[in-house]
Amino acid sequence: MRVLSTLIATAALLAGIALAQGGAAEPLSPRETVRVAYVSITKFGTLYVAAERGIFDAYGLDVQIDRVASGTEAIAFLEQGQIDVGGIAIVVSLWNGWDQGLDLRVIAPGGLEPFEGSPTKLMLRADLADTITSIEDLRGRTVAVAGGPGSGGEYLAAKALERGGLTIFDVNLVNVANADMPLSFESGAIDAGILGAPFADQSEGTGAAVPFAEDLTPGLMTVAFVGSGRFVEERPEVARRFALALLEASRLMQGDDLFSTENVDAFLTYLPGTTAEALMSGAPVVYDPNQEIPVDGLADVERVHRENGRTAYETPIDLASVVEPAFMEWALEQLGRVD
Repeated sequence: MRVLSTLIATAALLAGIALAQGGAAEPLSPRETVRVAYVSITKFGTLYVAAERGIFDAYGLDVQIDRVASGTEAIAFLEQGQIDVGGIAIVVSLWNGWDQGLDLRVIAPGGLEPFEGSPTKLMLRADLADTITSIEDLRGRTVAVAGGPGSGGEYLAAKALERGGLTIFDVNLVNVANADMPLSFESGAIDAGILGAPFADQSEGTGAAVPFAEDLTPGLMTVAFVGSGRFVEERPEVARRFALALLEASRLMQGDDLFSTENVDAFLTYLPGTTAEALMSGAPVVYDPNQEIPVDGLADVERVHRENGRTAYETPIDLASVVEPAFMEWALEQLGRVD
């Protein structure tokens, strides 16, 4: 672990030096605009840090970033050509779209679930803690997820319920936005819910909810940066530098550097409603310093949605047709790999 920590620290230092010297690759000239929509969660931290610490700018990118309510909304904007990249959960509408020829590609991972101490948990309303003591006890109860049927939240709920031999059809699943879930716990509108940082910590801090099932999907990528086919096919030099900026940001987010003043300021810029204290007290997600796309985890997400009948098809999708690793591979050639 000490050797790995040293390698990561060295990589972060080199990334910082590269940025100070103008970047690891030549900036684009003339400058290029990249339109990005994101869902407001910590797992898109590389986007926030790359934007606020001038990394995109160093590569000649003018990145316009807009917040959306859900991944489904971002997918619609990608389809319509209104944005180039979406920071989204891997939701069922995306799988169905891929099956029907939707031309979108996963180009970079978001933050990964840690192997231990994940900030995304199944939370239980605190006043039910004496009544509901096992996953099996959730049968017939109201469980909230952000995004509704086929969403990333539903996938996590399914993984939690699997532990008790239940499916999503054994509970009353409701759609509640992440930011609204703490109040839903306080009002008694929901019994349990899938909630990530910083809102899970806020709910626990107020005494409204308690952790009930944790580490649901160790090491899994539940969110990703997805590029439109037009962006991927017609603007490869732009996509390469976008990926390089995310990779460079990830190298500045390792170990104790994750919550540097500059990084915290970046998170707060794009996460309205949270505070530095809430951000830093929560269990951090993992920002892979190599930004590899974990295809095996994607396959499990697809399997669960398909087996739950959320997809409009029955034959598994060939992930090679929807994952585009070339841009991040190029970025790794510029900065080097952390082993």
